[in-house]
Amino acid sequence: MQTIFREYDIRGIFEKELNEQSVKLIGYFLGQRVKEKGDYVAIGYDARTHSPVLHDWLTSGFNKAGVHVLTMGLVATPVNYFANYQEFDGITPSASVMITGSHNPPEYNGFKITIDKRPFFGEEIYALGREIMAHKDMQIEDNTQATFIDAKERYIDFMSREFSHLKGMDEKIVLDCGNGVAGVVLTDICDNLSLNYEGMYCEPDGTFPNHHPDPSVEKNLADIQAKLKERFDLGFAYDGDADRIAVLTRKHNIKGDELAILFSKTMQNPTIIGEVKCSQVMYDEINKTGKAIMYKTGHSNLKVKIKETGADLAAEVSGHIFFNDRYFGFDDAIYTTFRVLELVKNGMDLDNELEALPKTYSTEEIKVEVTEAEKFPLIDKVKELLQNPPAGFPEIKDIITVDGVRIIFSDGWGLVRASNTTPVIVTRFESTDAAHAKEYEEKINDLIQQAKAAL
Repeated sequence: MQTIFREYDIRGIFEKELNEQSVKLIGYFLGQRVKEKGDYVAIGYDARTHSPVLHDWLTSGFNKAGVHVLTMGLVATPVNYFANYQEFDGITPSASVMITGSHNPPEYNGFKITIDKRPFFGEEIYALGREIMAHKDMQIEDNTQATFIDAKERYIDFMSREFSHLKGMDEKIVLDCGNGVAGVVLTDICDNLSLNYEGMYCEPDGTFPNHHPDPSVEKNLADIQAKLKERFDLGFAYDGDADRIAVLTRKHNIKGDELAILFSKTMQNPTIIGEVKCSQVMYDEINKTGKAIMYKTGHSNLKVKIKETGADLAAEVSGHIFFNDRYFGFDDAIYTTFRVLELVKNGMDLDNELEALPKTYSTEEIKVEVTEAEKFPLIDKVKELLQNPPAGFPEIKDIITVDGVRIIFSDGWGLVRASNTTPVIVTRFESTDAAHAKEYEEKINDLIQQAKAAL
């Protein structure tokens, strides 16, 4: 059971790790933490076939702990986060739990937790896991008593008001919800704004019959790219729980760090946070008009950092976009959709802006499989080897260790970091010269193999 307690969330296979006993215990012992801040927890769930069952088990645990459950039913993750900032019949939730497997295979599910408007993650989750393991035989009776709150309609109304100036836009847009939960709110908002759109796979279906709901994987974008070639100007694709986005024109698949650059152009002296996988172009461009901060990968890390710094925006390459400018500072792919449309409505040519950026050659994320036990020691060994790099290694200008190790060269960089959620080492490489990007990849991969051999 201990393996389900991860850095950013709780995640496992339904009925194997996430079974009636473990989920009720999660509700009970998490309820003890919630009670330190208040008496109410808001729970929502995604489209996975087993999400309602997990909802009932979790509710039983919270009720046993004496925490009142506010249930919002089937919603997108951003609606769940949004509920933390709303009052329902005089009650503001002290915490929220989103039951979601995000973009994982259909047999997976999990819990994203917010307490007192901040993510519950890292050591907090690990400590919760240890306490549950110490009481793993405790029995909790069924008690699914809960009060319904219509967070979904509250969210739809908020978005429709916030973006009323987009009403009747001419651009033809296509939306690929991937049979996740984006369509539960997105189409209603688009209808309220009289947008010229077509929705694909907007009906929630936890078996994901059309394609896997992960827009960071190119093959999952084939259908929306075909639609764009037909007659659409702009496309948006979403992951299973609608906290990540892909933005597509006929020419470009716009990554999260590129979106950060575009949004920064409309902000006065912006402060923007990027993760260690973001392009150097993003940091350089934003620093021309404001301040760019490099920080750790992970939606929980970035939510904490945006509150700490008061930054306007944070972004991950994978499509988590966090607006603190005119919004609440959490990652929301639905809200991001309308901020992109706002750029276009105000006259920005997305393709022209992207093509004017300095040209770089970069890889996607490259994953090196390792064991869970060796991934962090391997990063430490790579850092050690970099203190005295082998003959023929490119000249190192700087080493950034905010999250793994980002090695800065004369015209590019390479990244080596341990995934917090899976047993892999993640690498990425970028240079203004294609041959150098390839060289950085080869030399750093050699270093990784050397580090593995030394463990």
